[in-house]
Amino acid sequence: MVPVALVFFGSVALATGEADRVQHFEGLPSETLAEAVTNFSTYNTKLQAVLDQDTLDGQAVSTVHELTYTLEIALAKINAELAELAETLEALHVASETADLEAISRTGRAYLSVAREVIP
Repeated sequence: MVPVALVFFGSVALATGEADRVQHFEGLPSETLAEAVTNFSTYNTKLQAVLDQDTLDGQAVSTVHELTYTLEIALAKINAELAELAETLEALHVASETADLEAISRTGRAYLSVAREVIP
């Protein structure tokens, strides 16, 4: 026996057909952290401008949809870089616990060079 929800949702999917398919876009690349931060900031500003409109119409929805592609790419790069940054910070923390001056200098500089790309 097929669950009712599966039959219902399957029917809805068939009924909507190709006419209602959402258009997909290619977001801007974020190859570096600096590029990701710039794209994130720029596209958040564009998103804010759309959301500040008195009413959201079909064009606004389409614009938001398109903006999210670049935002998702930028955020993924930022998240990946910040995950690595957390590891660098932990290495700095451990170096400070063991008073490893060379490691403190090396990892501290590496940490700051990335951290300052996100927040100067």
